[in-house]
Amino acid sequence: MAASTRVTDHGGGVWSIQVPIPDNPLGHTLVYVVDTDRGPVLIDAGWDDPASWDTLTEGLTACGTSVGELYGVIVTHHHPDHHGLSGRVREASGAWVAMHAADLAIVRRTRETRPGRWFTYMTAKLTAAGAPEEHLAPLRTSEPRTLPGLSPALPDREIAPGELLDLPGRRLRAIWTPGHTPGHVCLHLEESHPAQLIGHGRLFSGDHLLPEISPHIGLYEDPDDATVTDPLGDYLDSLERVGRLAAAEILPAHQYAFTHALSRVGELLTHHEQRLAGLLTLLADPLTLWQLAERMEWNRPWADIPHGSRNIAVSEVEAHLRHLVKLGRAEAVPGTDPVTYVAV
Repeated sequence: MAASTRVTDHGGGVWSIQVPIPDNPLGHTLVYVVDTDRGPVLIDAGWDDPASWDTLTEGLTACGTSVGELYGVIVTHHHPDHHGLSGRVREASGAWVAMHAADLAIVRRTRETRPGRWFTYMTAKLTAAGAPEEHLAPLRTSEPRTLPGLSPALPDREIAPGELLDLPGRRLRAIWTPGHTPGHVCLHLEESHPAQLIGHGRLFSGDHLLPEISPHIGLYEDPDDATVTDPLGDYLDSLERVGRLAAAEILPAHQYAFTHALSRVGELLTHHEQRLAGLLTLLADPLTLWQLAERMEWNRPWADIPHGSRNIAVSEVEAHLRHLVKLGRAEAVPGTDPVTYVAV
């Protein structure tokens, strides 16, 4: 596919480049290019893969610039389809790389943690969740090289919530939107919409607000920190905060740009209300996290969900269950191992 077919001009000095994600149903990450008085700034960078790099560089040429002219990279969150190429961009251009402190801490931990420790931690988590031995066995024997993103680039700037970012000649404000990851940020371009659409500027929403997909809400915890987080509660609060911005247009990191921000926020809030209600129905009887995951509705039958995606599903179940426990609507059954939960 020619680079020009992967590039969209959104007007007002903003373009997007479809940077492919290898072997992933999402297909691509929308990497945004924002013109500034000091040179273009990227919002996200795409997956670290030779084909993705070639697409990014060709796309920048189609936008009338090049990697060497880039001034900065703002990373909405630490996932490898967003942060992956940041280090290579920095090497090629000298651009700074910025990320929220909460996700920066995850990057530091990833760089410092041996892969074997990650597998041990995941095995312990899934054992506690009630996963069967046939699911745990591959984790006990996996080779470290099977893990992507083992050495993500260390960003050199921290994004502070509410700050106007270093984009000379532009007004781009960081909106902290934890949930999908602890340090996810949306970026509010506080400028009139180039097509004069009704609303307050444009919002680069990362994975927080997508037109047709409900982003994964999971857990990103330090194995040495016993703090019990509530990522779903954080996400729901962040959704409402983004809705109040009343942006004229949403520029997400996947799929396509859209204008119905408020109605989409409402749809996502309703989706999670239904997920929580469904969990409470299942919890009429005590169940482990694994049993809940087996019984919940996913985008395909549980038998068809691959190994890695089952780990993600269990993480999502735990995020929802923690929210119910925080609300006083579910509780752990004392003395159970693996722990079972029941509705209150």
